[in-house]
Amino acid sequence: MTNSVLSKPIELPCGIQLKNRIARSAMTEALADSQDRPTVAHQTLYKRWSEGGFALQLTGNVMVDRRYLERPGNVVVEDETALDALVQWASAAKSGGSQIWMQISHPGRQCPIVVNTRPLSPSAEKLRILGLFGKPKAMTTDDIEDAIRRYGRTAEIARKAGFDGVQIHSAHGYLISQFLSPITNRRTDEWGGSLENRARFLRRVYTEVRTAVGPDFPVAVKLNSADFQKGGFSLEECAQVACWLEQNGIDLIELSGGTYEQMSFVNGTDDEPRESTQMREAYFLEYAREVRKAVKSPIMVTGGFRSRDAMEQAITVDGIDMIGMARPTCVLPDAAAQLLSGAAEKVGIEEDGLVIGRGRFGMNAQNWLINLVNTVSRVEYYAWQMTRMSRGQQPQTEARANAIGYFVWYLSRTTLLGLGRKPSR
Repeated sequence: MTNSVLSKPIELPCGIQLKNRIARSAMTEALADSQDRPTVAHQTLYKRWSEGGFALQLTGNVMVDRRYLERPGNVVVEDETALDALVQWASAAKSGGSQIWMQISHPGRQCPIVVNTRPLSPSAEKLRILGLFGKPKAMTTDDIEDAIRRYGRTAEIARKAGFDGVQIHSAHGYLISQFLSPITNRRTDEWGGSLENRARFLRRVYTEVRTAVGPDFPVAVKLNSADFQKGGFSLEECAQVACWLEQNGIDLIELSGGTYEQMSFVNGTDDEPRESTQMREAYFLEYAREVRKAVKSPIMVTGGFRSRDAMEQAITVDGIDMIGMARPTCVLPDAAAQLLSGAAEKVGIEEDGLVIGRGRFGMNAQNWLINLVNTVSRVEYYAWQMTRMSRGQQPQTEARANAIGYFVWYLSRTTLLGLGRKPSR
């Protein structure tokens, strides 16, 4: 073990301690059975990661409402029907010494049409991506109150099942993020308009979850540092929401960014200061520095970290508390242990083979279809590595030059898994 600052434990406001500063951030697994329950595949995959030296693991999207999924294959926790399977998942995920927190989520309008042809959203603003998503229905007050209750119930079951904490997914264009953004929230009632109103849903969800799990159980929020879309949720608004969360008693704020229409959480963003970001790797570090000025709550940054030097600098210079890694952990499941021991200075793979064309985003032209294929290809390559590990196989550590193949695999997998359930209307 090195004397790296990454090895130092951190105590959260609720009193729980994390053993080091590296977390395995959430990635959707799509490994649930036809009844949306966790399986042996979840146990195999998370046990593998639990032995990788991480202080914390975050699950992929666990849905609070069976009618609306981020994609087919999501685990859904509405009640205690699958409690035994959840207990086994949590136990396997903790067996190697890491904590396991359940990421609880609702997709809002980012629900594939194979799951629901009329998803819910704050407003009826359609997501126009290859006809994969239906036109959403604007939520009624009853819909909003029902969703809030569901977050609390899912969190309560997570604690009962043995999970060590929960993370409320409020980023990446999912339902809570839709409430926060003026682009997707066009409401004129108490849930829309001013930032205070747009943040009301998140704050109510947090209160519901905190009431359900108690004061000594970690509750985190994943929050967009910005939407990176004109007229969307801004960095200044993010800092203000972070202040409100701190007042409410949040234990950890994970900063990310983007939506399905602007996938900064996969590709980075053109708005970043180029020289600094290239030096420091992390997509959202410059934004996190501004949020750090606004709050004292623990902050975690995920997206782009690959080298130990960059991670250490983020903590010692920028005041970040936790480093989140996602994609590197799909090809090197013990990435944290490698960095902490000094066995590796850098983790991850070169992704040039996963994209069409050239350039930082794999494009040499402003072509939205190429951008979409490249983005999905990146995501699905890593999804395939998770599937391999869930079967007890080794991940493929060299990316095959097959962007179209990974894109087609995503479309076929989503469609085939969706055939197992009748789309809701």
